[in-house]
Amino acid sequence: MNRTLQSAKAGMARIYRRQADWWHVNRDRSLRETKWIDRFVEQLPDQARILDLGCGTGDPLSHYLSSCGFSVVGVDASPSMIHLARTAAPSGDWHVADMRDLPDLGSFHGIMSWDAFFHLSPDEQRAVMPDLCQTVRPGGALLMTVGSDEGETDGWVNGEAVYHGSLSQKGYHNILGRHGFADITFVPNDSDVGGRCVLLATGRNVARA
Repeated sequence: MNRTLQSAKAGMARIYRRQADWWHVNRDRSLRETKWIDRFVEQLPDQARILDLGCGTGDPLSHYLSSCGFSVVGVDASPSMIHLARTAAPSGDWHVADMRDLPDLGSFHGIMSWDAFFHLSPDEQRAVMPDLCQTVRPGGALLMTVGSDEGETDGWVNGEAVYHGSLSQKGYHNILGRHGFADITFVPNDSDVGGRCVLLATGRNVARA
């Protein structure tokens, strides 16, 4: 990892503390993500319990899921983001936590991490994904935005560099397959969601995990 990426990785928590208000004001609320979120939740039962991992301020994605009748647990490493989430939706189930060391939040029908999981390094992702998979209930699903191939790069939040990491498509497929997901879809550079690479895994069969 070069020095620029090292600096971005080391400063992630501070950046999202500083940028929480900017992010909350400027976050795209067009809900173009629902193309994928609706595919994700159609696999789940009514009133399913969903973990929004790296939820930010909860607006709009956690709010959208809640409006659809799901029970949403929002987790973010930034206390500033969670403060804004609690202010906007005080009845929500919001937690400050690092996704590399989550508290025991129980099991979920589905886990979503939109524009968040890729802030972990490839090695961190390999370490975290098996534990995440184990919290998904039988028949459940997982939705993430990731990178197009294994590697590291940077992104930007209001002029500040942030770290992005990814596994390869095969790397994600191998982990998810080993942990019981029957169907795995990977779409790189989807123009409908701003060129993001989207990973959707469904039909978890615990007996295969």
